Order: sequence, then structure tokens, then C-alpha cells
Amino acid sequence: MSGSIRVVLADDHPALRMGLHVLLDQAPDIEVVGEANSGAEALAQLEALRPDVVVLDCKLPDREGTEVAREIRQRDPQVQVLALSGFQDERYVRGMLEAGAVGYVLKEEAPGVIVAAVRKAARGEGYFSPPVAAKIAAWARGKAPRPGGLTEREVEVLRLVARGLSNAAGGTHPGARPIRPRDFG
Repeated sequence: MSGSIRVVLADDHPALRMGLHVLLDQAPDIEVVGEANSGAEALAQLEALRPDVVVLDCKLPDREGTEVAREIRQRDPQVQVLALSGFQDERYVRGMLEAGAVGYVLKEEAPGVIVAAVRKAARGEGYFSPPVAAKIAAWARGKAPRPGGLTEREVEVLRLVARGLSNAAGGTHPGARPIRPRDFG
């Protein structure tokens, strides 16, 4: 890559796109060459403008960001996808990474972090917001998060309740003990 980093912004919130555009244009080595409100627009921008980086929201009105990221990477593997999202749950993070995104930045990040993440993405390096990086590290260690961040006992209690067992019946179920208030909290 030579010259400035060519960026397309793909997000369905006009105010956010405008703010990102202004932010990135202030960086002397970054040029926002296009904006897209939808997945279809992002793909059209890709072919017309030949960006180095597409800053891509995970949820667009017409398509999931994962689909768009996958198609971007299939059409032009040289274009880097940087996910920019308000979501940090497993579905979005794993989906974007599996689709070929080089990084995952939360929308709550400081402006300088977003600029740095775009620069890293242009070099093919990943940047992950700290909460996202922590989740990825936990997955790598084989410690997948439990539903809703529940403890093992809370998950056990929910399974028993889902099976229709009462507190009294839960105590007689093999391997189960009665449900107590202290099990929650």
C-alpha cells in the first residue's frame, strides 16, 4: 500500500458515519473515499472505489455484516475489513472473524483508538477492543462463556426448571440438590 489509506465506511447510522468521516479525514494518512448505508451499497463502493479498508457495521438494514465481510473478502482479498460495532456478543464477534474481518472495534472506543485500528487494519494487523480481546482469549483457552454470564449452578437450576421440576423435585433428581435463594446472586 502506498499513499493514503483509502477507506469506505459502511454503517446505517448517518450521524455515526459523518462523525467517523470527519474523524478519519483529520488523519493525514487516511482518506475516506466512500460511505454506504447498506450491504449492497458497501459492495458497490468496493468495486467502484477500490478501498484499502472497509469499516463495517455488524448489522445493516439489508444484510448481516458477516455476509458483507465474507463477500468483500471473496471479491478482493486485498481489502481489509474492520468490524465496528456496538455489539460484543459471541454471535457477532465470531461471525465477523470467521468472515475474514481483521479486527473488531467497539463503537464506544475513543476516537484515537478507531484511527489506530484503521491504520492497523490497512497493514493487515488486527486490533480488538479490550472486552472483545478478552472474549477471544477465553475462547482460545476453551472457556466459552455460559449463557448470559450465569454461574454453573444457575445454569443447572435453569435446566431443572426448564424440565418442569420444582424445588422439591429438584432435590430428589439424581445429582441435583434443592434450589436455594443463595444460588442466585
